[in-house]
Amino acid sequence: MSHPEISVVIRTFNEEKFLPALLDALSRQSLRDFETIVVDSGSMDRTRQIAAQKADKLLRIQSHDFTFGHSLNVGIRSATGRYIAIVSAHTLPVDSEWLAKLIEPFHDNQTAMVYGRQRGGEDSKFSEIQDMRRTFGSKHEVLRPPRFFANNANSAIRSDLWQQHPFDESLPGLEDIEWAKYWMELGYQVIYEPQAALYHIHEENWRQVRRRYHREAMAARWIGIKNLKHALFTPVIEAIRTLFDLGYGLSPFNKSRGKARKFLDLVREVTLFRTNKTMGTVKGLLDGKGIEDSVARQNFFFDRTCKAVVIHGPGRASLDEVKVPEVNPGDVLIRVAYESICATDLEIFDGTLGYYKNGMAKYPIIPGHEFSGRAVAFGPNVKHLQDGDSVVVECIQSCGVCPECKRDNWIACQSRTELGVIGRNGGYSEFVVVPGRFVHRLPSGFDLRKASLCEPMAVVLKGVRRLEHTWQTTSDSKRCAVVGAGPLGNLCAQTLALKGHHVTVFDRNPLRLGYFSDSNLSVLDDLKQLSEFEVLVEVTGDPDALEVMLHKSPAGATILLLGLPYAHRQFTFENIVAYDKTVVGSVGSSAKDFEDAIAFVPQLETTAFTEKILPLSDFKHAWELARTHKYLKLILKIS
Repeated sequence: MSHPEISVVIRTFNEEKFLPALLDALSRQSLRDFETIVVDSGSMDRTRQIAAQKADKLLRIQSHDFTFGHSLNVGIRSATGRYIAIVSAHTLPVDSEWLAKLIEPFHDNQTAMVYGRQRGGEDSKFSEIQDMRRTFGSKHEVLRPPRFFANNANSAIRSDLWQQHPFDESLPGLEDIEWAKYWMELGYQVIYEPQAALYHIHEENWRQVRRRYHREAMAARWIGIKNLKHALFTPVIEAIRTLFDLGYGLSPFNKSRGKARKFLDLVREVTLFRTNKTMGTVKGLLDGKGIEDSVARQNFFFDRTCKAVVIHGPGRASLDEVKVPEVNPGDVLIRVAYESICATDLEIFDGTLGYYKNGMAKYPIIPGHEFSGRAVAFGPNVKHLQDGDSVVVECIQSCGVCPECKRDNWIACQSRTELGVIGRNGGYSEFVVVPGRFVHRLPSGFDLRKASLCEPMAVVLKGVRRLEHTWQTTSDSKRCAVVGAGPLGNLCAQTLALKGHHVTVFDRNPLRLGYFSDSNLSVLDDLKQLSEFEVLVEVTGDPDALEVMLHKSPAGATILLLGLPYAHRQFTFENIVAYDKTVVGSVGSSAKDFEDAIAFVPQLETTAFTEKILPLSDFKHAWELARTHKYLKLILKIS
């Protein structure tokens, strides 16, 4: 539609939960002559991908540039409609006549703005529902001075009047009332149309409630509709409303009484809402400061926090609310989808990992290095990724410029960090920031559950690559023994088999050996036959198993050590020297190993790895299950 009559502008920030339903509801409106424009302010979820698919236009501004007025002005500048309908992303029209009823009053040329009715949703806070009931009644009204009101969660304005007076971008809120006040004082009218109704769903924590009323009270004082004396009246008014809310909640006139909260829950919720509203409003009325600093402004408008598991010390871990890290030049912000639990995570929690014993790593730390997710924000100079790309991330992150890094010896880099282990928080978090050069894009349609296996797969591929470097030829099929059928051993056995080798897997756990029942691999539960294999891979980290391998392996054998740790043990290497055996150690992986892992994982049988998935909030239970070895792998669903 080249020149629609109406442009619908929608502001968004992390609205993937509500935006699809809103855009679908718009597509069902009886009035069809409109375009949809989404203005996103740095969402960290799938909001932009949804908007790109369903809206006519998607515009982006940076979070640090956001004000309500600015985002609306950006959207309206790209609009072609004669009328601009404005709607919050977390709303839903009550019926298909919403837009028609919202625009209908503009037949009167004296109408500058129309705003519609708002109702709470089933999950809305009870007191907020009551505020909406008081504010948005069933009677059609024409507002004139000195009654200045409007609400851009559900409104429409004339484009020609906006051209003369855009929304005030300096205000922290109430840009709608300022705009309405401006035109009402010039003789125009603002109309409240209750038949243009929608559900307005706020899912805010108490801090967000307090912050919202703080912003609005500041703006109310700046535009002159409230003053300091209102700070004295507000506590009294809200106390009275507390009593009315409780009374209505328990009265027979409350039609939802049958599914209402229990009395104590109702008292608690109403009291907390009114208290936080009062605190925010009073503080806003007393606060005359502007918001000049961009970081402070961003924090004022957006709640950039997320849930993460933090290990505070040995035996001490909790699910905390943490700040979403800043995205610096060259960084990528990833919304984590799945995190696979690794034995290293448990060692960090137990305090047994060597890095924490020798002081190389320190608490607190957000663990996790086996994860998948989607890229949602980028710093400058990140060119190889696009918004919403599915990604995995290298664990070992070296500086890239020291002499060791230039020799591709990243393990020896003195400045290296390890994701979720040393110096950098990991994937037990809804969001993680990492340097972009360690982020690998996944092919379209890659299962993100399986993708969380790319890191251990890369570790295996690096070990196998180092193993192959010791062979005179890699074309011959080898007789390989993999000692340990845990996650890494399972991947290693499958990898060697895919490369054409004859593989036997050793483990004392019949459950883990059972995962190979439908494969061509052989399984054994003791190490007596190790002398039959020319290639041996140790994946358990058990010093007893290693000692048997060193002595029982045949002459000329190559032994790859992938397991950690092997504890303090005296080993006699006379048998290694006397029989021309080769011992290869391998840890971590490189960028090439990750690219190879992305290609390898879809070829593997991974059903056993993904059979048990728990939410992040159940991380302690997941750790307990991981210690039982009942499942081959435990995966946490993060977001």
